[in-house]
This record gives sequence, C-alpha cells and structure tokens, in this order.
Amino acid sequence: MLRTEVLGGLVVALALIPEAISFSIIAGVDPRVGLFASFTMAVTISLAGGRRAMISAATGAIALVVAPVAREHGVDYLVATVVLGGVIQVLLGLSGVARLMRFLPRSVMVGFVNALAILIFTAQLPYLTDVPWSVYALVVAGLAVMVGLPRLTTVIPAPLVAIVALTAVTVIAGIAVPTVGDQGELPHTLPTPGIPDVAPTFETLRIIGPYAVAMALVGLMESLMTAKLVDDITDEHSNKTRESWGQGLANVVTGFFGGMGGCAMIGQTMINVKSSGARTRLSTFLAGVFLLILVVALGPVVALIPMAALVGVMIMVAVGTFDWHSVHPATLRKMPKSETAVMLATVAVTVATHNLAIGVVVGVVLATVLFAQRVAHLVSVDSVLDPDGSTKIYRVTGQLFFASSNDLVFQFDYANDPANVVIDLSEAHVWDASTVASLDAVETKYHQRGINVSITGMNESSKQRHQALAGRMGAGH
Repeated sequence: MLRTEVLGGLVVALALIPEAISFSIIAGVDPRVGLFASFTMAVTISLAGGRRAMISAATGAIALVVAPVAREHGVDYLVATVVLGGVIQVLLGLSGVARLMRFLPRSVMVGFVNALAILIFTAQLPYLTDVPWSVYALVVAGLAVMVGLPRLTTVIPAPLVAIVALTAVTVIAGIAVPTVGDQGELPHTLPTPGIPDVAPTFETLRIIGPYAVAMALVGLMESLMTAKLVDDITDEHSNKTRESWGQGLANVVTGFFGGMGGCAMIGQTMINVKSSGARTRLSTFLAGVFLLILVVALGPVVALIPMAALVGVMIMVAVGTFDWHSVHPATLRKMPKSETAVMLATVAVTVATHNLAIGVVVGVVLATVLFAQRVAHLVSVDSVLDPDGSTKIYRVTGQLFFASSNDLVFQFDYANDPANVVIDLSEAHVWDASTVASLDAVETKYHQRGINVSITGMNESSKQRHQALAGRMGAGH
C-alpha cells in the first residue's frame, strides 16, 4: 500500500539522521558529509539497486575504512576514494562477483545476522550512559508503544508513533534529555555536485587505491548479505548482480556530491521491511527525500527529537534481527558442532573488530576447513586379492581432493603386493591436481619395485583431469 511505503520511508529517514551524524564523526568529517551521503545513496540505489525496499546510506563499516584517508589527507581525498571505490564496485558487479554468494554457508549467514543485531544494540549504549533517569523512562515507554501498538493496529508504523509521542512529551513537559540536535549541526542548504580537488597522478592513486579497494569489498559484502537476508524475509529473489553495480553507481554519485560513501544498512532495512512492512523502491526513495527535507527544511523540529526515542527503535530492530532460534538449547543440541563453531566464530570476530567483512571471511575460511576435514574422512581404500594371487585390486571410495588424497599414497602395501595391481576409482571422483600427484606417486612407487599398476573405472571428468595432468606433477622427484 502507498501509505505503508510512505510511512516506512519517513520512519527510516528519522532513524538515519543520528546514525549518519555518528558515522560522520567516526570518519572524522562534518556531519553534513554523512547526511548528504545518506540522501544520495538512498535515492540512487532506489533506482539502480537490485533489491527492492533495501536501504543504503552512510554506514559505520565504510566510515571505519575511509577514516584514515580523511584524517591524513583531507576531505577531497576521501571523496576521490569514494568515487574510485564506486567504480571498482561497478566493475566487480559487471564481472559477476555476486555469484560468489552461493558459496556462503548458512552458519556464516546466521552469524552475520546475530553479529549485526549485537552491534546495533551495543551502538545504542553510549546514548544510555551518564544520562538523566528520564532517558531510561522514555526508552521503556517507547519500547512499550512499539510492542503494544501492533496488537491494536498496524495502520501506522509503531516506531513512528513512538518517535512522535516521545518528542511531544519531552517538548510539552519541558524534559531535558539529549536530542538529535545535540549530535551535531544539521545542514541548511542542499548538496551540490563537484569534483574532488586532487591531482590525477599515480601518487594520488597510490594513496587512495588500497582504501578504495577495501571500501568496495566491504560495501559489496555487507550489501549482498543484507539483500540475501531481505530475500529470506520477503520470500522474493533479488538481482544480486544489479545490486552490486547499483551500489557502485550510488557511491560514484555520492562521491561527486561530496558524500562519504556507504552501503546497505541492516538496521534501517529491518525497520523498513520488517517493522513497517514496506516492499517497493518507493520507500527507499522516500527515505532519502524525507531525510533531506527533514534536515534542511525542518531541521529545528528534527533537532527536538529525543535520542531516547531513536534508541528504542534501534533496540527493537536489534531484538527482531537476532536469530533467537539459532541459540535455543534444542537447536544447539541437534546442530552439528562444526556449524555452531562457525556461527560463533563469525559473531565473535565481527563483534570484536566491528568489521563485518573480517567476521564473514573468518567464518567462511573456518567453514571451508571444517568441511574439508569432514569430507576427507569419508574416503576409504579397500583391497582384495585375486584367487590366483597374481593381481590385487584396490577399490577407492569417496571424493579425492587435496585434503583427502594427501594420505592416499600410504594406503597401499608396496612391499608385499603381487606383480599386478589395479586401482579401481569407479566409486571415487578426482577433483584436483593434488590427487593426480598422489596417484602419480603411487604408480612411481610400484614401478620402482617392478610391479605393473593400472588405474581403472574413472568417470569422464576424472579421466580428463587425470590425462591432462598425469606425469606432469613432479611425483617421485
């Protein structure tokens, strides 16, 4: 419904303001840089992105990546980094990097979601430290509204009602609590396009290049994983390739408007999709438009919103984002220990580093290692001696790759085998060069003893790989 999309965009815009200001502080730039970035990111991605209703804006992860550039070289170099990072994202998107998402284990995805929920919650703690007792009362009241109102009606998003109601109470009653206006100066003018004042030289590229690559990878990883999460919530399939280059285009536009860059935001996306029920590009577009209107035209009014109201909204988002089923004792008892370990490692590393990319990479690497170990144990070698005693047949069963084939050479009785040996691979599959090298080594050891050995039963794929690489792997040297 149109009303749902409009109100969802308005709630998201209100929630974006303090976050954009906070991320600007992290990046070491003026709050207006983060606010303008959130506007241009949201509007551009609403048109170019592949995942409807997902919110992209200035984020903490990108702020952490680009902060050293702003601190050491100034805002112009920061803007140049954002533009270059966007270009890299476009190239990665067009090259099909989104297809790599299929290799993301579910345990890593669950860890990603749970870590995000924890980071969203912990990000609210500074607003609850060394504050008047009335702040806690307002947070509790806001939570009560957001929990109770949906049971009565869903016509108006509960977060919006909580924000308006708490703002009205603090203004009318004259309650002195931290407000949005206390977080930093809001802009009074519209953003204007421009070109960063940096020299187009190799030295400039040397400075901004590493940060641009890091920004591109972190932004794509967060955006694609958030898109996958929204796909699961809405039971829809989104175009990840379009989302990839769309994120790049949004960052290029943001850079030329002097913004600090960004990517998909899990918290605001959950507000839009889960809390407000939005499902179209209109909500994303309006989130950006409302944000600009609120901070430029209605700045004095927005400045009065108590931070307690927005903290309550984000706490509800954190609770709703966390996958509570994944930590239920019954689930933990039934879940393979390796998958639980991957999930916990992803959460721990992400929370410790405040970097989702590092957490996801660690989770994927750990999942790969544990999977390789598990599969390696599924390979078996059985032998049978022909009745006449002249031939011994070894039957190999399982998936042969670097982890499972390294010990293959030790599974044969070279000293006591008869004159003829047959290695039957009809129940196995050769996956890589490591396996071919191991088979070469086995053949070499038999030939050194004058024993005739033959390999049979390979399927077509294994046979092609073996024929292409056999004898070329340096076995026996």
